[in-house]
Amino acid sequence: MKSSPRARSGAPRDRVLGPSACLTAALLSASCAASRQETGFLDRTLRLDGVAHRYQVYVPAEYSRSRRWPVILFLHGSGERGTDGRLQTEIGLGTALRRYPDRYPAIVVFPQAPPDVRWPGRAAQLALAALERTQRELRTDPDRVYLVGLSMGGNGGWYLAYRFPRRFAAMVAISSWFVPRAAQPTNEPVVPERDGAPDSALAHRLARLPIWIFHGDSDPVIPGDDARRIAARLASLGAPARFTEFEHTGHDARDPALADPELPRWLFAQRRPRSSTH
Repeated sequence: MKSSPRARSGAPRDRVLGPSACLTAALLSASCAASRQETGFLDRTLRLDGVAHRYQVYVPAEYSRSRRWPVILFLHGSGERGTDGRLQTEIGLGTALRRYPDRYPAIVVFPQAPPDVRWPGRAAQLALAALERTQRELRTDPDRVYLVGLSMGGNGGWYLAYRFPRRFAAMVAISSWFVPRAAQPTNEPVVPERDGAPDSALAHRLARLPIWIFHGDSDPVIPGDDARRIAARLASLGAPARFTEFEHTGHDARDPALADPELPRWLFAQRRPRSSTH
């Protein structure tokens, strides 16, 4: 009997894997999947004092554990408070990441303050807990941890920076304030009364921290008084601080600030001195 043309040509035959080979292939596939880091905006949850809190962590598409990555802790404004764990990524830095991902090659932590709670106090502990957990989970650079706050988050940024001036490599405060006022009640003051005048105490404590302050000249929600005063006081001390006041701009100073490519260039150039401790 003659062989068929297909057999004579040596055409490849379908290969059927036996049970052992199938198991090996499955294990290799699972190993490869486990070695790939999930990227993008990731849902996370942590428990603080027995209460579960949702938050988000942004991981760049290029992330790998072959190098240490800078980290940004972003504190949102009052309109993004809640319990869904996602609203805080829809305004401010979250928007900038979606529009300009190449400008922000960093891991970004997005904690969410509970409803009717401001950042100073317990919510600040939540923010730090989310930051510390992210630093344990991912490969990060402890000398390139940055603090960015928007409106109420800027107030929280001043609060955290005052208490941990050597923890962060730089800070960005947008449309923020630091002196308590009737229109912006706070859980705790940025500067405790025992430390004296807020302007002087804050400026001297943060005189070595690189800071960039942004504000709109026509902000009807948070007048620029605090921003101008602290910027002038820091300048008088020779501090590495910058102040940008946008003309004809209200409380949405976040838009031109975060759209400026100079901001991430400046931010990622800052490093915490090696001798600094928490």
